[in-house]
Amino acid sequence: MQTEDHVSCLKTDLVKSCGTFHILVGVTGSVAALKLPLLVSQLLQLSGVDVRVITTEHAKHFYNPAEVSVKIYSDKDEWEMWTQRSDPVLHIELRRWADLFVIAPLDANTLGKIANGICDNLLTCVVRAWDTSRPLLFCPAMNTAMWQHPITARQVSSLKEFGYVEIPCIAKKLVCGDEGKGAMAEVSTIVSAVKQYLQKPDESSEKT
Repeated sequence: MQTEDHVSCLKTDLVKSCGTFHILVGVTGSVAALKLPLLVSQLLQLSGVDVRVITTEHAKHFYNPAEVSVKIYSDKDEWEMWTQRSDPVLHIELRRWADLFVIAPLDANTLGKIANGICDNLLTCVVRAWDTSRPLLFCPAMNTAMWQHPITARQVSSLKEFGYVEIPCIAKKLVCGDEGKGAMAEVSTIVSAVKQYLQKPDESSEKT
């Protein structure tokens, strides 16, 4: 019965609304994840959008889910929703629902996973199944020493080769006390980048 309830809620929550731009926000285990409530709030202020969140387990350490006003999906949901062949597969349903995927923050660990095709949680499974004709934006965030490691540039380059769009990190004093590049882009910058992909209401009518 519990699984049936989960499936029913999933089907209701991920119904695509005509005329609505569906934004999927991925959040990973960087301290910048504490900005998730602000990011979601500002995205919801854009006209004609709907938002859902995918979180990694480590990201949960940095934000209060009560401050996030949309549904948050995690690994637990993926496994609870599937028990037999007829059940929906959550990472595929999320991939179908979303018009745009923005990962903010993208920590060093998940960056490495995506660059190498590893898909061992809900977020990375969505990335692996992602329709590359749709925009995927990523916002790196890590300690300056990790950012400066030679493998980081190589992995960021790999994501760009996949067709994903980098929203570059910035230099500032980090939470750990270090100063330098590695902080996630400002929320306003991320929202502005997402806004560029929103279809204007009259575009579809002009093409028909």
